Amino acid sequence: QAVLDPQVSPRGRYVSFVRDQNLWVIDLTSGQERQLTTDGGGTIHNAEAEFVAQEEMSQTSGYWWAPDDSTIAYKRFDESAVPIARRFEIYAERVDVIEQRYPAAGDPNVTVKLGLLAPTGGTTRWVDLGPNPDLYLVRADWTPDGKQFAYQLLSRDQKRLDLVLVTAATLQRRTLVTESSQTWVNLSKDLHFLRHKPEFLWSSERSGSKHLYLIGLDGKLRHALTQGNWQIDELLAVDERKGLVFLASNKDAIIDSQIYTVRLDGSDAAHPHRLSTGDGWHDAQFARDADRASLYVDTFSNSNTPPQVSINAPDGHRLAWIEENPLDSNHPYWPYHEQHVLPEYGHIQADDGQELEYMLMKPPGFDPSRRYPVFLNVYGGPTVQNVKRTWPALFDEYMAQRGFIVFTLDNRGSSRRSRAFQDPIYRRLGEIEVRDQLSGARWLQTQPWVDAKHIGVFGWSYGGYLTLMLLGKGSDVLAAGFAVAPVTDWSLYDTCYTERYLSTPKDNAQGYSQSSVFSALDGLKSPLFLAHGMADDNVLFVNSTRLMSELQRREVQFQLMTYPGAKHGLSTPQMKIHIYTAIHRYMEAKLKPAH
Repeated sequence: QAVLDPQVSPRGRYVSFVRDQNLWVIDLTSGQERQLTTDGGGTIHNAEAEFVAQEEMSQTSGYWWAPDDSTIAYKRFDESAVPIARRFEIYAERVDVIEQRYPAAGDPNVTVKLGLLAPTGGTTRWVDLGPNPDLYLVRADWTPDGKQFAYQLLSRDQKRLDLVLVTAATLQRRTLVTESSQTWVNLSKDLHFLRHKPEFLWSSERSGSKHLYLIGLDGKLRHALTQGNWQIDELLAVDERKGLVFLASNKDAIIDSQIYTVRLDGSDAAHPHRLSTGDGWHDAQFARDADRASLYVDTFSNSNTPPQVSINAPDGHRLAWIEENPLDSNHPYWPYHEQHVLPEYGHIQADDGQELEYMLMKPPGFDPSRRYPVFLNVYGGPTVQNVKRTWPALFDEYMAQRGFIVFTLDNRGSSRRSRAFQDPIYRRLGEIEVRDQLSGARWLQTQPWVDAKHIGVFGWSYGGYLTLMLLGKGSDVLAAGFAVAPVTDWSLYDTCYTERYLSTPKDNAQGYSQSSVFSALDGLKSPLFLAHGMADDNVLFVNSTRLMSELQRREVQFQLMTYPGAKHGLSTPQMKIHIYTAIHRYMEAKLKPAH
């Protein structure tokens, strides 16, 4: 029988897991296996995260151990109200019909309960989640002493987030923090309860940028830990003994991620101390110490440094290499290093004056007296930043070495920016993102080394969607487009993601209509290549079949490549080689006219 989500309890007495939609434990002292819930099966799931929680809320588990092994908090959900979607997965030799409970935008979600249960068995004690069942249970955390349990509830419209603290013994509840927004509240994993004081750390965008705050268990704000015209990425660790908080931030450059410390007393909130060295991207993972930060693993890269992994002391100095990855004669990239393309970073102004960050790669041996075709690589969706000072993506490097100017721009709606930068996409997708990307394309057209008539665009997923919208609204600027696995109609996508930005189809019918690719097809004049996996369970294949049908009805010719059995990212290395070869060949054919 399949076992899901195995965990060793914090003190090591138990191993827990999910089997047949029920929660089980094994007592490691006696070896006894015990089934803790019994009603799982059919549409009832215990100790699991529902589909949209996994897909859109970074929720990887549906149960949480108390630090002292005394109690397990778990999610129970019933998906009986969620419509069944019949999805056809087309493989080379067969067709599978998958019946999946899939909540498309506007559909009912699962109903959720939150229970506390002892690993020794007994009756579940249910936490009162309030009168409105149409909500998301998005986070759950125990306090260090195991006596209280915190959970976060997000309203269905995602404009209100409540942090609620429950006393485990009595189930008495009190709301500690409420975050609200006129657009949507972004989730984080930054909640951290202190061990030695009745206080906790919490991140919020209430100032317009994401910052850290110290709040008491009485719900009263103590002070800000960070402040200014910049924002944190995430809380990394807390050293209570030294009164230090470790965090990642874009403070020094939007295109970088660096590691900083601030003091718990808030005295240096506007002036954090930077630990990491070297411009570029640092991804830190700290040791899970109780109340101090002993060391961390740092993965670092920049434009000319391939990823390096080191162990570092909490003052930032390197203790040892895990992988130094020196770019020397023994490195697999060495035969190509002389042709390595260093990205250039800068910003342009959008049509309303907003500064937009870009990354540009010029071909090796660049000659400013020549005119080069442009490969515009776009994603453009929320929660993602593409313009980053990291080791370049392999395909961008490949296209630059094949004689293309490679250009990437972060439009409005992209992540790691202020709410003023994120919010303009609310209730209308594919509008300001397209305007920003076209501002980038028109700026390129003014450069003396750009072949202004041969700018092509490629995107995958949200990038595929924007590719189609860009061709529909900018075929006068863009000579060709290659869209992979695009969303074409947002009413086909899931509740949590889509409603966050567009509300429901009932509430915002015009927004859904105008955000659809079909609203822009009249302007699609430039050549299109469409590709999609035929077993895609994220952006369903029906997104592309509807587009195919409409283009055929309009007698619009296009090229097509479908991948039998392929999921959203394409499932095998051979498929990936095939698709990227197709992209390159298509751009060669469309953007490099024969002379």
